[in-house]
Amino acid sequence: MPTETFEFQVEARQLLQMMIHSIYSNKDVFLRELISNASDALDKLRLEALRDESLDADVSDLHVAIETDGEARTLTVRDNGIGMSHDEVVQLIGTIANSGTAKFLQELKQAKDAATAEGLIGQFGVGFYAAFMVADEVTLVTRRAGQSEGTRWSSTGEGTYTVEPVEDAPQGTSVTLRLKPVDQEDQLFDYTSRWKIKEIVKRYSDFITWPVRMAPEAPADGEQAEGAEDGKAAAEPETLNSMKALWARSRDEVSDEEYHELYKHISHDWSDPLETLRMQAEGTFEYQALLFLPSRAPQDLFAREHRRGVQLYVKRVFIMDHCEALLPEYLRFVKGVVDAQDLSLNVSREILQQDRQIQLMHRRLVKKVLSTIKEMMTQRPENYATFWGEFGRVVKEGLLSDHENRDAILRIASFPTTHDQEKPATLQQYVERMKEGQEHIYFMTGESRTAIENSPHMEAFRDKGYEVLLLTDPVDEVWVETVPEFDGKELRSIAKGEADLAKEESEEDKAERAKRQEDFAGLLTWMTERLGDEVKEVRLSSRLTVSPACVVSDTDDVTPALRNMYRAMGQELPEAKRILELNPGHPLVEGLRKAQAERPDDADLAGTAELLHGMALLAEGGELSDPARFTKLVAERLERAL
Repeated sequence: MPTETFEFQVEARQLLQMMIHSIYSNKDVFLRELISNASDALDKLRLEALRDESLDADVSDLHVAIETDGEARTLTVRDNGIGMSHDEVVQLIGTIANSGTAKFLQELKQAKDAATAEGLIGQFGVGFYAAFMVADEVTLVTRRAGQSEGTRWSSTGEGTYTVEPVEDAPQGTSVTLRLKPVDQEDQLFDYTSRWKIKEIVKRYSDFITWPVRMAPEAPADGEQAEGAEDGKAAAEPETLNSMKALWARSRDEVSDEEYHELYKHISHDWSDPLETLRMQAEGTFEYQALLFLPSRAPQDLFAREHRRGVQLYVKRVFIMDHCEALLPEYLRFVKGVVDAQDLSLNVSREILQQDRQIQLMHRRLVKKVLSTIKEMMTQRPENYATFWGEFGRVVKEGLLSDHENRDAILRIASFPTTHDQEKPATLQQYVERMKEGQEHIYFMTGESRTAIENSPHMEAFRDKGYEVLLLTDPVDEVWVETVPEFDGKELRSIAKGEADLAKEESEEDKAERAKRQEDFAGLLTWMTERLGDEVKEVRLSSRLTVSPACVVSDTDDVTPALRNMYRAMGQELPEAKRILELNPGHPLVEGLRKAQAERPDDADLAGTAELLHGMALLAEGGELSDPARFTKLVAERLERAL
């Protein structure tokens, strides 16, 4: 098979140029990424060997080796892990197969500082490309375990790469960097220096499960290495990392920096986590867990292909990279490690779904995460505000799926409200601020805060000083339909059913309301008949103070926004007519009442009724069923007014 030359995918080429032109503030991290990739390859081989006894692979001494050559200016990171086939090399190294790549590159170009750029790069798991920051040329030689032929990949990062077969490649992968000249001002250090390699490994990769080895330092001329015989140097390599599992060590022995590096290794995020959670269960079922809450959401958090779940170990042996059974989907942003003592080493994903011990861990881990968020809310409000801004939309999904923890989720949730333009409020804070005589927690869903605040539905609530939750996330449309109350207070939409704001009416007010109902009875009956194809009912409103009319849904009906969401998912719900409410104190409505009483056969009045309904729909951001007719009616009335 001859040498093949390929062009990098456009996005990969752009990324390479950014790498080469020093987008990182600290170039040392290239080695961390190469060691992390090597560790992953060893994990995968160990797991595949457990599951496939026929796999022809040597797993007796799995390790990462670092080799340097000062004269040739090369650095090699080698592992004897799973390796890659020819097709995998072309697919994984030559392209960046991620649906959000274009958006990622745009944000990368707009990043205002190096830390932001590093965070974006880490989220996309493209750490291999970091090698081009310090190398003029990168050569990768790999052979997949169980295959006979290897593959060599090579590139200078200029836009093309070559791929050719290799017959005598060892199992695993080696990445050799032809290093750039040392340039202290540009943070390019001597990466063939032994002390520099040891410093980087100790700082970033000390916790790696597998030994990271380096050949012993060569003796000076005329000296003999310790343990050498007949002038031959001892061949024992030096292990540079401690290999101590951080989750198995006491909190006093581990620094925050070490926890943060483990998080970065697991998540491929380059920013520090917001919170670190430790758990240790003892007794009949033992396990240890070390979980992290990220400080920002990854680009693909809402993508279908988003990989979720924490790493699962059994007695320190890596079993699974994304164990979805340990945490629910609404906590898919949580990263970390769970190390169980009593599970089988060859446990499969299917078995995990049914395993009683896994289910027990699942419940405890969820409660630990939720309790940590609650603690953060009360003791570290700035951290909580950051967390909720990044992940609140995801956590609220749990209100639909996790009935066992619904109350706990409600207590850690916060929402924008009419009380404060900037600061969201918890439901507990809302209840504590409720007006005397107020019985319900009022909310309204919509596309934006501005749209809700300008809605006619808000008028009477604003006049009475009632606080309203302003729910603008798509998930809000769904969960409010399934959560009936909080602390005994019913959650009630101000855009559905009767406003019910007249609990403390005086006898005089009741009499006046009854009089209005009697005066407008004829108009309401007439409009209900005229608009019968569009509305279920026309009635007087207790929620309007300024606008002439508004449209509301019946108490148990689905809102238009929720109907549109289901339609977008390919599910059609039965159509439900809505209710048109009129403001009896508005001059337009009063004028229409008088005109209809005096001229019941006037055809123009039916057009006015249609306009009232159309204006009410537009005021809430809805869609007209016949925009052309509405425009024609408006034009006719404007013409008469001139």
